[in-house]
Amino acid sequence: MSTDTSNPVASSASPVEIYDVVVVGAGPIGLATAIGLRKRGIENILVIDQTRAFRQVGQILDLLPNGLKAIKYLDPNAYEEVKKNAINFLNPPQPNYEKSVNIAPDKSPPKTSRQWVYKNLQGQPIRSIPLDFDDWFRDYGEGRVSILWYVLQTTLRHLLPQDKVKANHRCINVVDEPENGCVRIDCVSDTTIEANPYAYWADGQKQNDMQSQILDTAPQESATKSFRAKLIVAADGINSTIRKILYKDSPYHDFAKPEYSGFAAIACREITNISNELQTEIKEKFLQDSSIVTISNDETSRDPACTQDTRMMLFRRPADQLGYVLHLVLPLEILEGKSGSSLIQLAVQELEKASFPDVLKQLVSISPPAKVEQRPYYIHHAVNQSAWSAGRIVLVGDAAHGMPPFMAQGANQGFEDALVVATLIAKIAEDNKWDDTLTLAKTFEKYEHLRRPLMAYVQQITLKRFPYSSDRDWQEYGKQVYCRNFEQMLKALI
Repeated sequence: MSTDTSNPVASSASPVEIYDVVVVGAGPIGLATAIGLRKRGIENILVIDQTRAFRQVGQILDLLPNGLKAIKYLDPNAYEEVKKNAINFLNPPQPNYEKSVNIAPDKSPPKTSRQWVYKNLQGQPIRSIPLDFDDWFRDYGEGRVSILWYVLQTTLRHLLPQDKVKANHRCINVVDEPENGCVRIDCVSDTTIEANPYAYWADGQKQNDMQSQILDTAPQESATKSFRAKLIVAADGINSTIRKILYKDSPYHDFAKPEYSGFAAIACREITNISNELQTEIKEKFLQDSSIVTISNDETSRDPACTQDTRMMLFRRPADQLGYVLHLVLPLEILEGKSGSSLIQLAVQELEKASFPDVLKQLVSISPPAKVEQRPYYIHHAVNQSAWSAGRIVLVGDAAHGMPPFMAQGANQGFEDALVVATLIAKIAEDNKWDDTLTLAKTFEKYEHLRRPLMAYVQQITLKRFPYSSDRDWQEYGKQVYCRNFEQMLKALI
């Protein structure tokens, strides 16, 4: 982080406005942090994001007991609004980027089981996970819901004053201003190129990286503006700009960018040209009365090294169509430049290597090339010990510890970060320690000391995915992740 106090952006005649907190990133985690801060009396805040406009992007998120507990402690009203706007997992609405399919009035949706079933390659059940809120509440003291990313973002954004959330502000630099007791954030508002930082899937190339290169190199009309804050909370995602700036000239420079996890996904959300014979065989052998199944070859193995095989998440669309997501162990270079038919060919090859049955290979082979997507999964390893804070800046969510989505803990752990950081910052404000650098350092060390061991555990489980191998492993995982005492944790913080 630079200590240059010159500022070509602000006029020397202008008064210096200093926010208590600026949150970088208006995704669900950044917004939840801001909501938590306001709930605790810190209203002089601002949330900025690089996206040109808030649009219907992203996919479905599963909010599990620990994430919902964190939201409830952040703000009970936010918790109720999120629950109210959650979707029926078995019959989810389709995002606007997918073609709507009308169900004929005389054709009712198929009856489905409220279970997420895990099966082996022969179609035999390995285990099942309930999808009902009440089932999870009974087991863990809190339920689970599914919600579209954009709906979650919008729900949280509407709980903040409109002027507290600013889109089209891409952070380009962070400068320490000790004479003002703050940090300055320099931002660019682009007027010619619209970036989409929420492009989780790309056709042949990572959209984020491509757009970042365009923004960094292409001539464009832009306006530059600076904000100042006593503290910055960086919630700007796996490819965090703040993280890169923070680590650039530090001992952690090797950890500035996310590392490829070794896992990737190939998906097709909607396949319509399925023969009756193929569709019947798939439903009778694998789906049956389930809306979603995960198919793998690790039903008996307790060896974590054996559970990193190819997995297929097979799901039934509302109009009784089929879709899939393949989770694969692949070198990153194999994915580069592949799209459409070449992705289909790669997917079929991987299914062949993993001895998947012909019926599933046939399904993948008839995927419409234009609808096939790829997504490499990245991670910031918690075991790397790269600091999650420096001075007046603290990282939360994917910016600190992003990981693959196999255990659905990315957003849920991010909400836990938001709760801890909002609680600790509220204590700083209560004690009026904004300018006490030692207190700031100890406060963020406390955050990291609390969160890092759990994140290391969750990341390890996510990459090995072994809790599904036995009921005992699953119960232990649930105890460690879902059943923690949040009230006791918060008391210990302050």
